[in-house]
Amino acid sequence: MTETIMLSLEGSGGSGARTERGDRATEHALDRAQRANGTVYVLFLVDTSRYGEPALSSGELLVDDIEDEGRSRLADVAKRGRRRGVSVTTRCRHGRPAEELPTYAVQIDADTVVHGGRRLPGRVRTELGGVAGTVVSPGVLAGR
Repeated sequence: MTETIMLSLEGSGGSGARTERGDRATEHALDRAQRANGTVYVLFLVDTSRYGEPALSSGELLVDDIEDEGRSRLADVAKRGRRRGVSVTTRCRHGRPAEELPTYAVQIDADTVVHGGRRLPGRVRTELGGVAGTVVSPGVLAGR
């Protein structure tokens, strides 16, 4: 059984790149991929509804910092996957979670979605649940 697993990480805008929830989600996704000979697709989303789009302003510096954090976290997950023999593909995008997360899950035909951030809004959980076999978020586990 081969499984396509989407791991969603979010930007904090803070100095701590890794979070406990993000680490647990990453370990869960890598464990699951290792057991199922699966691939993990990691999406780091810069939430434009929260931070806006970069422009010539001080806001651009914040977005740049969040992107740097994201690229560092993506590299960390890829490295952890390599150590375990798990195939990992990484992506950093800008957008609104309610639109980007379900869209990316459909693009990669995700069987499982693991979310390593704050609790997903109900609409996003519902849409992801429709395209993935399992949706995992802190305190949330739902399937098709």
